[in-house]
Amino acid sequence: MTPLNVMIVDDSLLATRKMETMLTAMGHRVVRAVTSGTAAVQAYRDHNPDLVTMDITMPGMDGIEATRTILAEFRDAKIIMVTSHGQEDMVREALKAGALGYVLKPVDAEKLAAHIARVIGR
Repeated sequence: MTPLNVMIVDDSLLATRKMETMLTAMGHRVVRAVTSGTAAVQAYRDHNPDLVTMDITMPGMDGIEATRTILAEFRDAKIIMVTSHGQEDMVREALKAGALGYVLKPVDAEKLAAHIARVIGR
């Protein structure tokens, strides 16, 4: 797979670091990591990444609203939601908002790679 420019959106520093480690091990470049939906919208405008991993639950603008906002402006944005167990209703909302898939925390590198391949292959 061609290396991608990826933006990570998560309010957990530990989750962000783990995701960054996995993505770089896969050969991708993390172009930006932000901790809120509001910051994600502006960072998307600034960096136009190939892929976004988006946490759902964050302070302020959550990942679902950030997904809607990004996709309203950038219809081709590719966003994968990252969520915890027990958030099935939120996942359905995220998919309705335009997310192309989701992975559960704790994120497994093989599952993440499979989701990325499926989303980018579209």
